[in-house]
Parts: sequence; C-alpha cells; structure tokens
Amino acid sequence: MEAAGDPYQASLQPRRHSPRLPPRNGYGVYVYPNSFFRYEGEWKGGKKHGHGKLLFKDGSYYEGEFVDGEITGEGCQHWAWSGNTYSGQFVLGEPQGHGVMKYKAGGRYEGELSQGLREGQGFLEDQDGQVYQGSFHDNKRHGRGQMIFKNGDKYEGDWVRDQRQGHGVLCCADGSTYKGQWHSDVFSGLGSLVHCSGVTYCGMFINGHPAEQAKKIVILGPEVLEVVQGSPFTLSVQLQQDDGEVAKMRVAGS
Repeated sequence: MEAAGDPYQASLQPRRHSPRLPPRNGYGVYVYPNSFFRYEGEWKGGKKHGHGKLLFKDGSYYEGEFVDGEITGEGCQHWAWSGNTYSGQFVLGEPQGHGVMKYKAGGRYEGELSQGLREGQGFLEDQDGQVYQGSFHDNKRHGRGQMIFKNGDKYEGDWVRDQRQGHGVLCCADGSTYKGQWHSDVFSGLGSLVHCSGVTYCGMFINGHPAEQAKKIVILGPEVLEVVQGSPFTLSVQLQQDDGEVAKMRVAGS
C-alpha cells in the first residue's frame, strides 16, 4: 500500500493552470483562452469598457467603443473573409444606426442599418457605378426610391424587394419616358409610354409590352402634303392592329 501523500506520486499528476484573468481597470492586453481573440484597450471592472481594439485570428478586427464588455457605440470593423469594412454605429456587436459600408467587390452604402442589414433610408452605389437613393428593408431596395442605371436611365418610384413594383416613372437616356404601373421590374398595368420617336401609347401593358401592339401605320389626311422649307408641319399617323382596329397610340411630328 502506497503511503498517502507520496511526493513522487503527486509529481505524476498533471498540473492545472488557471487562465490568466483579464485586467480589472485601466489599459491592458488580454488573449482569450481559445487564442482566437485578442483585446487591446481600456477595462472597467474586468470588462472591456471604453476605447479598444478586438483582433481575430483570421485577420478581422473591430476598433472603437465598448460598453460593459460589448461592442456598442462608434467604431470600425473589417471582415477578412469578405474584405468589407464598416464605419459607424454599433449595438451589441452588430452595425446598427447610421454608418458607411465599403464593399471589397466595389461600391459603398451610406445610411441606416439594423442588425448589420440595410434598413431605412440610405444611399447605395454598386460596383457598376449604378446609384440608388431611398428606402431599404431587409437589405433590399424596398419602398420609395430613385435609381440611376449605368446606361443613363433614371427611375423614380416604388420598389418591392429589389424590383420596381407599384407606380413609377422611367426616363430613358434616349429621351423615351414611361409613367405608370410596374410589376416584377417591368411595365405592367395602366401606363403611358412616350417613345423618343414621338410615338405615344396610353393603356394597358402586359409583361413590359403594350396590350394592343400596332402592326401597320396609316397616314391620315391628303395624299399630297405641301411643306414649305423651314416651316413647321403636323403629320397625323394612325397605328392599326392586324384586324384594322386602331391601336391606342398616336404620333405627332413637326
């Protein structure tokens, strides 16, 4: 029988080391037991409190304000896995309030956020240079907003989950204009389209096309029209469908 308290036997037992406790107050550096996190900054009552920097092993980091151990207040965060960087307000570790998000792929967002998502009023420029300004919900364009597309077209009106839906006005770069209803990002419902050629269609649209599409053009008036050089003139044209019915369009020129 081994003697109790054998010093040799005791030396064989693994030694347990208590992890070093974080600083209590003032400035200090603390490496967490899992070594994934490292904090450098101010402490209060053993919690991160004040200004500091939290570094992650993958290269991500947060630098800014802490309150009672939580990321809350003004700060800047960089995510190594996406390359995105956010500067602005935080609540409990999430971008929330007003801030600026810069995307590695290109573009930026400035405006309101909730739990890290675009929510409320904001300005978004994508990697193609297209610009949207207006309302967001659940990270998508939703509500009233205005967008300028890379081809120069400009739309102002209603949006539903990143698509034009409701009522809106599209002013095209070539001078054409559509004003009316939209659904799933295309003309749909009652609307008015004024083409750059002068052709105007007022009526129903289905999946981006007039419900009554013209098939032929009929010029109204005398067979011979006398025109004086330099003087304005009016030419009336009737657009008809295959059955001879008049398509609800009109053309005016000068």
